Amino acid sequence: MADIEFYTNPQSRGQIVHWMLEELGEPYDMHIIEYGEQMKGAEYRAINPMGKVPAIRHKGVAVTEVAAICTYLAASYPAKRLIPEAGSSKLADFYRWMFFAAGPIEQAVTVKALGWTTAEDRSQTLGYGKMEDVYAAVDLALANGPFICGEEFTAVDVYMGSQLRWGVMFDMLESRPSITEYVARLEARPALQRVNDYINSLTG
Repeated sequence: MADIEFYTNPQSRGQIVHWMLEELGEPYDMHIIEYGEQMKGAEYRAINPMGKVPAIRHKGVAVTEVAAICTYLAASYPAKRLIPEAGSSKLADFYRWMFFAAGPIEQAVTVKALGWTTAEDRSQTLGYGKMEDVYAAVDLALANGPFICGEEFTAVDVYMGSQLRWGVMFDMLESRPSITEYVARLEARPALQRVNDYINSLTG
């Protein structure tokens, strides 16, 4: 048995963790969890009480929430260089944009997807404020270099990159040049291509 057990469904945010695992290059055992009874059953809820995928167990310890999983794996295998070294100024960028993606971007995309509207004078009650604020922050994040932490690809590119990639793909975010150029760089990564090939093999 591998140290990493990966619980997922191919049609879920588990694709993000799958990509992270491929970038990590460590052995893992994949467990496909079906929607419905299996995902909401007691056995799987012992791993994730939310009854949602993805989740991992690393050496028997459960980790849930995609941003947390990506960060945890990067920190657990520092030799893989998927998180900046402690003391590096790039580590601040890593945490800043990882949690920006998990908070404001996630909320903004969800609000758009569900067709919710908010009165102009109530935008300050939202975690992301206004969409123009989100795009300004994304532009700042992408201005550091080819990747969010500069020259080196890290786990924050897996997570924030997936949010931007899917947001544009499903018209939840504008396909601005800064975003589309960044996403194109990510699409060229062999690890992501392997995940895409796997998903495509399931859908025929």
